Amino acid sequence: MLKTRAKYHLGQIVRHRTHPCRGVVLGVDSIVSNTEEWYDAIPEESRPSKDQPFYHLLAENDKSYYVAYVSEQNLIADYSGEPVSHPDLPDLFGDFEDGLYPLHFQLN
Repeated sequence: MLKTRAKYHLGQIVRHRTHPCRGVVLGVDSIVSNTEEWYDAIPEESRPSKDQPFYHLLAENDKSYYVAYVSEQNLIADYSGEPVSHPDLPDLFGDFEDGLYPLHFQLN
């Protein structure tokens, strides 16, 4: 049985290791759960292992806002203290405080 522990948590701000984007963790999959087509479209030399946590992010860069799906190996914690401006944040999270976004609702 595969046991995986996520390094980042809901509401935490993270950045991509190599791409200029950052975002708020919206969800976590213990292993990749996207389609094979999605996975195969990633260039082989940068394709991450499937058996690690993958994160759904409300992401942004200097040009747009989007939802991203990123492997744990490609993320680092963002301790800049700067909020994220994604327009969907208020629908899911409370106000930015102490470097985090608290959830608006309780999870089971």
